[in-house]
Amino acid sequence: MSAVLAALQRADCAHGEDLPLVLRQADLVARAGELVVLIGKNGSGKSTLLSAMAGLLPLRAGRALLGDADAALLSTKERALRVAIVPQDAPPLFDVLAFDFVLAGRYARLPRWRPAPDSDLRAAQQALEACGVGDDACKPLRELSGGARRRVLVARAIAQGAPLLLADEPTNALDPEHKLQVFDLLAQLADRGLGVLACTHELDLAGQYADRIALLDDGRVAAQGAPAEILRPALLEPIYGRRLGYATQCGAPLVWPSRTMPR
Repeated sequence: MSAVLAALQRADCAHGEDLPLVLRQADLVARAGELVVLIGKNGSGKSTLLSAMAGLLPLRAGRALLGDADAALLSTKERALRVAIVPQDAPPLFDVLAFDFVLAGRYARLPRWRPAPDSDLRAAQQALEACGVGDDACKPLRELSGGARRRVLVARAIAQGAPLLLADEPTNALDPEHKLQVFDLLAQLADRGLGVLACTHELDLAGQYADRIALLDDGRVAAQGAPAEILRPALLEPIYGRRLGYATQCGAPLVWPSRTMPR
């Protein structure tokens, strides 16, 4: 079995000491060579789970591990060598060049007070090209479309060179072709041996690309398994409602919002 890169073990988590729990007894493992997709309604705890797994949110109970280390005890540099994160929103650094923004993702590897080595420069450019924004390398972030900025965020995480990538809605604001390109890239990274954990509302993409799907409901991992095991009415409709359409394409289950209520 592939190496475990991160794990949540019976994790309870909230966004403040006096706030209600967002995660409840959450269990999830991320392994090398596997693309895991988190699905669930808004507010189900997907983004919180990613932050908790990375050690960015304190737990009220349970454990978050990165490799064999307690994620909460790692330094910023140690964490960056183990996990890269694609956040939902780009930071307001609109005058920064796309290339410089992506290169900064390698901060844990860059020498202090010296120019970046050629190997790091190549890693940044290759990540931009892999995400389809290589031609935008010398443009400020403010000149890029929302979709292009989104792909630059993914490129920065790839350039970081960590064995685990956590992506929070990486296809947000992208058109259909670029959504497919991003999931193509995530699948390729998993094929190369990285662990990839991504949350999305795109149930059709989850069905086509995921090695494993984890379904969240009210802060709990309600079910997890292969796409065909999860993307079926008995599991989805109690959470999403009945206005869903189902099909199979090339052996992959497809689910989409349906205007017509099923009979």
